[in-house]
Amino acid sequence: MTKKAAGFGVRLIADILDFFILVISISTVLFLLKGEYSIEWSTGWTWQIIYTLYLTFIPLVWGGYVIGKRILKIKIKRINEEEITFKHMFLREVVGKFLVMNITFGLSAIISVFMVVFREDKRAVHDLIAGTYVSYER
Repeated sequence: MTKKAAGFGVRLIADILDFFILVISISTVLFLLKGEYSIEWSTGWTWQIIYTLYLTFIPLVWGGYVIGKRILKIKIKRINEEEITFKHMFLREVVGKFLVMNITFGLSAIISVFMVVFREDKRAVHDLIAGTYVSYER
């Protein structure tokens, strides 16, 4: 593959940035609305649903980027280099990450780490399911 695939480290940092940016933003809005600080909303399924929706829809309107990936200049692309679609993002985030990870009790996430580290194309389980990869900007 002649594409410049993004490795595990940069992808992990992008995910950490997204986590903190979303948690701080949502917590701030809730603080302004309720007048008290709480992160109870981030426990259980609430956070998982919010994060999955964010990861599914934001790349569709932002050309393959979420905030963390934009900061680090990496983006989600299709293998054939065409524009990503809802179908691809649904397969990647909802099926490949959310459902498969929960069904396998997190085992697919561990396998994905090793795939991104050791595969030449740096594609994880969710990338294979959706026909995507994460690439540096060009």
